[in-house]
Amino acid sequence: MPNKDFPGANNRGESRNIELKFFDLETIITATDDFSAAKKIGQGGFGPVYKGQLSNGQQIAIKILSKNSGQGTAEFKNEALLIAKLQHRNLVKLLGCCIENEKRILVYEYMPNKSLDYFIFDETKKSQLDWKKRHDIIVGIARGILYLHQDSRLKIIHRDLKASNILLDEELKPKISDFGTARIFQGDQTEANTNRVVGTFGYMSPEYALDGLFSIKSDVFSFGVLLLEVISGKKNIGFFHNNPTSNLIKHAWELWNDGNALELVDTCMGDSYPTNDVLRCIQVGLLCVQDEAIDRPVTKRSDYEAIN
Repeated sequence: MPNKDFPGANNRGESRNIELKFFDLETIITATDDFSAAKKIGQGGFGPVYKGQLSNGQQIAIKILSKNSGQGTAEFKNEALLIAKLQHRNLVKLLGCCIENEKRILVYEYMPNKSLDYFIFDETKKSQLDWKKRHDIIVGIARGILYLHQDSRLKIIHRDLKASNILLDEELKPKISDFGTARIFQGDQTEANTNRVVGTFGYMSPEYALDGLFSIKSDVFSFGVLLLEVISGKKNIGFFHNNPTSNLIKHAWELWNDGNALELVDTCMGDSYPTNDVLRCIQVGLLCVQDEAIDRPVTKRSDYEAIN
């Protein structure tokens, strides 16, 4: 039966069989102890995120769209319908949504280890991430992006890949989240343009930040930034290294060109990493963050295998 809140769900053949569970607001209130401050686990770009527990004991994450956020009803529907179509072990699973009393809520599987930035940029927690775990995270993100760009029924451009949108499960396996700004490319479409640039500076490709042009290659740029951040344990933005105009990308290029690429590696890992594997990953990261989109690799299985 068509749902009045999601009329677009029946406009195209591929969307007609979407199964999206609708939670009533009372269930959400009970699960979060009436949105208790103690249950709040994050603050996304579009509103707060709460941890909850259903009556059957299942733990859930609840994302509430803020009335003051930039995400409107159309983007909310977009995220709900989009994720409902996508099924992959490296994408966060959407359990359902709630639209009631002017509230718009998405209900996800709960990820106990929060997000990548919570680990990788914390001086204490990142010591738990040896090279194998970091490599597994890099490969998992790559698998998720490969699915979005190539292996799913749709060609999805995420547009906001960043450390805080990579969630970690109990085994520290990564899952891409937050599809509110994602876009579907049709057929042979390779790029699009927007007057409303959304995303996070430091992860945006130059052509997207300056001209609103986005494509698979803009997601590839963001992945390259993530890869360098995971290896170094440093943020791209705010990384000064004795130069306030510098960033992690520039620093990584300087080290690579000087033949000192391994100086990029997070010191908390010591020397317990395979040199060739790390150098290969750094090289892939640098290829992905080249200024010109045409110079970056496209998302295909051979590129994924280069870091696997």
